[in-house]
Amino acid sequence: MTESRTHTLFSFGTLRDERVQTALFGRAVPTSPASLAGYTTRPLKITDPAVIAASGLDVHLILERKLGASVEGVVLHLTDQELAAADAYEVDDYTRRRVVLSSGATTWAYLDAKPLRPAERIVVVGDSIAYGRCDPRGGWAGHLAAAHIAGNEAERRLFNLAVPGSTLADVGEQTPALLAARRPDTLLVAAGINDSAVPAAGTQAEVDADSASDSGPDGTADLARLAGSLDTLAATALGHNARLVVAGPSWLDEDRTRDYEGLRFTRARALALRAFLRAWCEANHIDFLDLWEPLRERTELLVDGLHPTVEGHLALYEHLDALGR
Repeated sequence: MTESRTHTLFSFGTLRDERVQTALFGRAVPTSPASLAGYTTRPLKITDPAVIAASGLDVHLILERKLGASVEGVVLHLTDQELAAADAYEVDDYTRRRVVLSSGATTWAYLDAKPLRPAERIVVVGDSIAYGRCDPRGGWAGHLAAAHIAGNEAERRLFNLAVPGSTLADVGEQTPALLAARRPDTLLVAAGINDSAVPAAGTQAEVDADSASDSGPDGTADLARLAGSLDTLAATALGHNARLVVAGPSWLDEDRTRDYEGLRFTRARALALRAFLRAWCEANHIDFLDLWEPLRERTELLVDGLHPTVEGHLALYEHLDALGR
């Protein structure tokens, strides 16, 4: 029989109430005072009858980011089963993610399920598509920056640090040194199509064999190495008390990108990357924003089969905005 682990969960709302704890867990659970820096709260209307019955309230609180603020609460000490019960109690507007308390300890907390909605200071890292190549207005990230900052010009910021040609390994190596001065609360990693490429000099048989092998979607490293880059980015984000959000990849027109600047891109490898990113994010409680669908089968929205047109970038932004904000 597997022994149940103990988990810590920061609560700033109804889970602090012993009546709610007893209804959910069958007991009042151990707690200790705690605070969460870099956050404030806003009200959230609740419509789930079961949650309203348990808490006695139809308005709960939800966290949003605010530089210099803090939220007081408690840390609950829960078993596996109790943590699962807490997950079931929270409505779809919340999702469980890792945060860093003012004490420096890492714990779970329920954050806004739309990861860009509560953000104040966003850093974008990635490749040429995130950089905004082929769009003088800065691509989807430029649209996101304009909309985000317009909501509160005094306090909101978006820094686009994407570099054309970057892979996740490059981003994992370069990002840690870039964050301190920008004080991000959200790190948006655009996992570009470069991570699915193989050298164009290889024969189709070699490409197909590589796709079927244990090597990873970048054609040179296995999935464990790709996961290592994501692990590094997750640790980097958490070290800055920032939320990691992974986006991408976008659809490509394989007929036009088969040989591009010494690289070969195939839809099968891009889809394998997409599936891997989704699975890694789910396993690690990280937000994944899928950018595949807005351009799918819309080759007219791609300049060269790979990079979006101005209209393609707008389509990506509108999709990302709906998912994230």
